[in-house]
Amino acid sequence: MSTMILSRIMNISPVQRQSMITLFWQIVFTALGFISTIYFAHAVGANVLGAYFLFMAYYGFIGMVADGGIGGAALKRISENEEADAFFTAFLVIRTIFIIFSMIVLVLFREYLVDLNNSGLYLWFYLLLLVSSFEGTVSIGVAGRGKMGVRSTCNAITRISTLIFQVIGIYMGFGAAGLVGGTILGMLAGSLIEFHFLDLHLTRFRGYHIKSLFIFSFWLFLTSGGVLVFSQADTILIGYFMKNSDVGIYRVILQFTTVATFTTYALKNTLWPRVSQWGKSCNTGLVEESLARAISYSLILAVPVLAGGILLGDKLLYHFYGTEFASGYIALVILLIVQLVNVFQFFFTTYLDALNFPKESFKVTIIAASANILLDIILIPVYGIEGAAAATLVSMILNAFLARRSLARIIKVNLETKTLFNILKASAIMTLFIGIYIWYIPLSSLWLTIMPVVLGGIIFGVALLKSDKKVYDDIKTIALQLQLP
Repeated sequence: MSTMILSRIMNISPVQRQSMITLFWQIVFTALGFISTIYFAHAVGANVLGAYFLFMAYYGFIGMVADGGIGGAALKRISENEEADAFFTAFLVIRTIFIIFSMIVLVLFREYLVDLNNSGLYLWFYLLLLVSSFEGTVSIGVAGRGKMGVRSTCNAITRISTLIFQVIGIYMGFGAAGLVGGTILGMLAGSLIEFHFLDLHLTRFRGYHIKSLFIFSFWLFLTSGGVLVFSQADTILIGYFMKNSDVGIYRVILQFTTVATFTTYALKNTLWPRVSQWGKSCNTGLVEESLARAISYSLILAVPVLAGGILLGDKLLYHFYGTEFASGYIALVILLIVQLVNVFQFFFTTYLDALNFPKESFKVTIIAASANILLDIILIPVYGIEGAAAATLVSMILNAFLARRSLARIIKVNLETKTLFNILKASAIMTLFIGIYIWYIPLSSLWLTIMPVVLGGIIFGVALLKSDKKVYDDIKTIALQLQLP
């Protein structure tokens, strides 16, 4: 039975198959992460969660220095299938040097990391850096070889293991340390399994291998720094201007909104090495078509989630996380719009990098990142987490606009207008149903709040499949290949 199912899956085209595997696991660990965060919110509250999120924000910046953009450069070079072993070995050596340098920096600047010292999490940094270095090296090698199904599955194992260990840590009363320890153990579990699928070998490399990695990594490092500002600077600045509990509320809400983009990240992980190969072989047609389809399929989720969040967001926050988190409804709505814009920004910058234009990606990202920091400093002291969300939205729009302009000079950036119109139409039908539901039925309990979410999703899906033949045919093709009804 299992052999027959595997055979059916393998009959699907590589991009569709790997996207399905990635999306499946994305759904699984998004759901598990959602459930575990609910438990954490009720078990330890926003203050402990805030301390953990601040730790991970600081780790993001230290991890960026430890990587130096070399990881993305190695992924690019390995995916081109030219001297992959030599590039992988050069990457491993450079990464080891960067890790040692990062640890020295941590020792020198320990006294300035007040939040980490006060929360007792400082020493955990060293262990996390070591484990993440091993995990990152293995993942780059596997992903560079195009084994995105394996990569996605092991990433899911990491995420699931992390949540299990974190729940155990919180249950045993370790607080923020339990969350950090769970992260480390989960990362180690997934990377050890993924290591068995790594088919690259250590070999001699030459100076031009290192030079090639550094040429690409320089701009990728600067670009990743800008991306990191989008994802973590607001967290650190909220922690600076406000309390840890505000950090906890903001990050929980931000995590809640990522349900709108897990299709986006699943497609990105699958398409990056493919787009890199297509760009190398000058197959522009496939690059342009894949971009249009990727945006359409990402918006299939992002648009209805935004509509549902506007109508049901306050009640969902209250019933899922508790009273202190319900106060972040305005920030929730703004961040849902951010996730919608993020679909465009994310793919535009991803394609710039995959097509070997990291310098262009850096230019647009650094402008938007600088705007984000400036707006955070201005808005957070006045408007709190709503100000942080607004700053992210404005800078994200700027990033998307500039990235599209740069990408349009390289390829034709087309959108599937008919599909996008059908998505909006199906979302409007869903919104009408939810509006009628909440008009007549008070959302006085968790189950009464979940009901319109489920029914609304079904109505949206049916309406879209009825109105859009291209989406219908894609789903039908996959169902026939899997021999499903």
